[in-house]
Amino acid sequence: MKSKSILKAILRTFASVAFTLFGLLLVTFIISRLLPADPVLAIVGDHATDEYVERVREQLGLNKPILVQFWIYFTNVLQGDLGQSIRTGQPIIEELANVFPATLELATIGTLVGVVFGIPLGVWAAINKDSWIDHVVRFFGLVGYSVPIFWLGLMGLLVFYAELDWLPGPGRLDFGYEDMIEPVTGLMTIDTLLAGETDLFWNALGHLILPATLLGYFSLAYISRMTRSLMLGQLSQEYILTARVKGVSEARIIWKHAMGNILVPLITVIALSYGNLLEGSVLTETVFAWRGLGLYITDSIFGQDMPAVMGGTIVVGAIFIIINMLTDLAYRVLDPRAK
Repeated sequence: MKSKSILKAILRTFASVAFTLFGLLLVTFIISRLLPADPVLAIVGDHATDEYVERVREQLGLNKPILVQFWIYFTNVLQGDLGQSIRTGQPIIEELANVFPATLELATIGTLVGVVFGIPLGVWAAINKDSWIDHVVRFFGLVGYSVPIFWLGLMGLLVFYAELDWLPGPGRLDFGYEDMIEPVTGLMTIDTLLAGETDLFWNALGHLILPATLLGYFSLAYISRMTRSLMLGQLSQEYILTARVKGVSEARIIWKHAMGNILVPLITVIALSYGNLLEGSVLTETVFAWRGLGLYITDSIFGQDMPAVMGGTIVVGAIFIIINMLTDLAYRVLDPRAK
């Protein structure tokens, strides 16, 4: 019986993922067809003859019925073919594979900053509810929500790069180092270590500090606020009062009993924050000239490269689907009630 229930849960998960992916592909396809920009004119230019335009349209299958176009698009994506970029003529899947590690590196460090500092701050605010500590933590988080991240990025570059010269400027490496590392993982800090270039590693780490800290501040603001809210809900429960009456230490009550009960929903909070950083770091990547997924999609939009925009959108959507699936699996592992 237990094996059957596990099998049903796995089948439900895969069915949900498949249905969501299908919906994602359908929505991106519809949006691409509703946009006024003609992909054929973007390829051949405005001065091409009508005969040449029609020939290219036929080669791309854009003269076929809309359902046939969607079926071609759907089967190509399932085979890993996201088309070719109009701007570069290169396969989009290869371009996305080149830029995604930069975003992954930036978002991962930013999320770690948010978790390491956001959870303790949220707990600290909750156990000191309505005190000056609580107000300071909440104000600190409110600033992280309210101040535009591109402004923080510009101010960070102005202060720490231009004025104090404590950190390097935009980019992932100094200009003179950019072609000295052969990409292996695409993660610059790891690739420099694999190459045994310690000087380049410290240079890459220096470039990473400021943008990752800014993203971490944004993540911290969200995680600390949600941690505070979840912790307050637990601290008002009767089992907390019972533990205090029995003489259990406050640290054990907070970090074992209360934290154990908010761990499962907190995982969802962290996962959503991570997903937002993976797809929402466009402004940060633009300010810091960080050649990642967000900047790639932005450049594709300005270049009217709709196949690249659709490919990037599919990757972003797939990231959220995978994160939600992993979160659901974590629920089943950590919460016995979900088994």
